[in-house]
This record gives sequence, C-alpha cells and structure tokens, in this order.
Amino acid sequence: MSDSQVETVEKEKNDIADDAASYWMEAGYSEGGVLRKVDYAGLAKGLPKELEGIKIVDTDTHIVESPDIFANAPVGLKDKLPRVVRVNGVDRWKVGDRDFGSLGGNVIRADHQKLLGRLSFPKLEQGHPGAWQIKDRLQAMDDMGVYAQICFQNSGVTQAGSLMSLGDNELAKTVLRMYNDASIQRQEESGQRLFTMAHLPIWDKAAMEAEAERVLDAGLKGFVLPDTPERLGIPSFNESYWDNFLALCNDRGAPLNFHLNAAVNPDGMVWKGFEFEQVLSVVATMYSICNSATIGNWIVSGRLDQFDKLKIGLIETGIGWVPFAIEALEHQFREMMGACKVQPKRRPWEYFHDHFKVTFWFEEYAPKHMLDKIGINNVMFETDFPHPTCLYPGVQDHIVKVLGDHPYEVRKQVLERNAVELYNLPF
Repeated sequence: MSDSQVETVEKEKNDIADDAASYWMEAGYSEGGVLRKVDYAGLAKGLPKELEGIKIVDTDTHIVESPDIFANAPVGLKDKLPRVVRVNGVDRWKVGDRDFGSLGGNVIRADHQKLLGRLSFPKLEQGHPGAWQIKDRLQAMDDMGVYAQICFQNSGVTQAGSLMSLGDNELAKTVLRMYNDASIQRQEESGQRLFTMAHLPIWDKAAMEAEAERVLDAGLKGFVLPDTPERLGIPSFNESYWDNFLALCNDRGAPLNFHLNAAVNPDGMVWKGFEFEQVLSVVATMYSICNSATIGNWIVSGRLDQFDKLKIGLIETGIGWVPFAIEALEHQFREMMGACKVQPKRRPWEYFHDHFKVTFWFEEYAPKHMLDKIGINNVMFETDFPHPTCLYPGVQDHIVKVLGDHPYEVRKQVLERNAVELYNLPF
C-alpha cells in the first residue's frame, strides 16, 4: 500500500477503536424522553390462537453483558479485563483507563414501562432485569409469546476494532473467549432458548479459526462479523485470509450474521445541527436500507459460487427495501458485469434466495404484501428487545395484524422454520 493508503487505514482503525466510547451517544442518557405507559398485564398473553403450534423465534435481541462476565479471570489478567464503572451516573465499561462505552441499550424499565426518545436508562438496575438475567428474560419471552431468541452483544466492549486498539493480543483474545464461554453457559441454562452469536478475534487468523471451531463444537450457532473488515486493516472477505473460516461455515452450516453493519456509514448523511432525536431517526432508517451494499458485495464477489452452501443473516434490516435492491442488482448485472473477470454463475435473485435471510419487526406493508416476492423462505421475525424502537409492547397483536391473512404454513415458516434452518436450532 502507498503511504496515503496506510494512513487512511490507520485513521479508519482509530475511528473504529473510538466507536465503543460513543457506542451509545451521550445524549441518549440525558434527561428527557417520554415514558410510554404499558398495560403489561393486558398485553402479556402469550400466543394467540392464530399462532398456536408455532415456536416463534425472535431473531434479533440483545443481552446486556453482566458486570460479572469477566469475574473468573485467568491468572495475571484479572486487573486488565473489562470492568463496569459508574461515571457521572452512567454505567460504563472500562479497560484500564480506557472508556469502552456504556452497557448498551435497554429502554424497558424494570416495571415494564418503555422509554421513548432515548437509548437506555443510565444505570443497569433501572432497566428490565431480563436484559441480563436468564430467569427474567425467559419470563419476558413467555409473556411476549416468544419461544426462542437469537441474541447479540449490547455494548462495545467485545467489538474487534476496540479490542485491537488495546495493543494486547492475549488480553483481546481472552475477552472474546470469556464472552463466548458466557454465551455457551447461557444457552445451556436457558434450556436451549437463548442462542447468542459468537465473536471472533478476526485480526488473528489462526486464533480466529481455532475459536470458530471451538465454539461450534461447544454448541454456539453462528457468528457476528463486521461486513467491511478492511476498515479495521483486516483483509476483505474476497481475500484468501478468510478461506478456511468460510469453508468451515460452509461445511458446518454455521451462518454469518451482519447486524446492522451496513457497508455505508449513514452518519455522514445527516444534516448538521440536528438534535439527537432527529439524528437517530434518520440514521436508524438508513442503516436498514444500506444493507443493500452488503448483499451487493457478496453477490458480485464470486464467494457464493466458491462456498455455495454459505448462509448469511442480515439482522435488524427490515425487508421492504429488498425487492428494489435486488432488481437494481439485476439491472447492473446486465449493464456492468459482462466485462468483469469474476463471472457469477447465478443471477442476483437466485443468490438472494439461496443464501440470505432478512428480518422484520415494525413493518406492516412488506410482511402483508411482499412475502411472495422477497421469498417466504427468506424472511424472519424479530423484536430487537430491549433496544430503542424495539417491537414492545403488543408483539403478538402486531404479528397477527401483519401475518394473520397468510396461511398457517406461511406464518410458521416465517416465524419459526426459517430461523431454525438458518441457525440449526434443536427444535
């Protein structure tokens, strides 16, 4: 690389290393917001008759990393591992003197009310205990009529960019290993109802491959990755660096998950001078739509011909944008790909239907009217519990509203079987 390219990569790495400190914007904890009164007893009715016999899988939820997750530290690392410190009334992760950001989003109050217009309650104990405690989480799931949940991290303390910036490879790998161990234990203690996606030390090829095999052998169901690792100075997915890992996922049916990590950063699309609520409204919307870049990158790469059983979940994406995105790729294939050295063997719609699954929560039009076009086998359901804009309360009312006119077999496919297939769930 040229000096300017090296400088650009280093800047990107430094920017991403700082992401954890601002993982949830400070304004998200400021005074304000609106508390939505929730008739929890009236809404916590479990499954309605229209959905009886369906084990609903909520494919996007978040587990707040418990403050004691790193308590059983290996010898010599106890004082180095992340710890929770209350700073100006906000619970935050610290590693040494480094601020790794807040504990993440939880807008469901301990008494079931919902905070609107903010990212979280500042203190762990103010939020719903189901955000981090298994027994309370399972009760909340039962009340919502949800059988199983796919879980993702809630803070920035396990993100690759932040860990790489520590300059301590053993410490960084230990953080991820302990996170994955906690995920394995949670899955077992939940009775195989809470399935947390594994994190990997993607900056260390040998360690990444070893940890990937270890956690699959231990029963974890997939991985969450950044969709543009080159921003971290790590080779792109179209380079040989990833071959062994992708072959492992391809052969064992372990899905890659890209959780709102669109290849386009929407922060730069927001007008200057906006208030916090305005910024988040635009950014959250654009994150979903920009997943078309993620699909496009994989489809044109040739990787899906090389690894023809690879499964990819685009999580917290929404689904209504998919037909336009794939039609646009179909057009570009006709217009642009003829002269390309990489000649895909299939068309964009075929790649999408063969490899991808997307998720909906708040949408009404797309799940009512677009399932046939998007693909009944390609759509999953989520709530994003307990994050801002999560589908709470009234989960079952919304499901019946948007899927109630579809045949029972379609409801079961979207709400249960697609997730079971993607994540190899044991039911």
